[in-house]
Amino acid sequence: MTNKTVFNFIKTPCGQAKYVELEANKTLIGKFRLLWFILIASIRDWNIKK
Repeated sequence: MTNKTVFNFIKTPCGQAKYVELEANKTLIGKFRLLWFILIASIRDWNIKK
């Protein structure tokens, strides 16, 4: 898996795998789901040390 900047906010391996999966969907709804996922995952992983 590549080291992307967003992985500083999404720290769990399962969250990073889900990000890669959602990033592949290029439709408008897919982009909305990706943004929603980044928002929620960032909040959930806020206190996890990298």
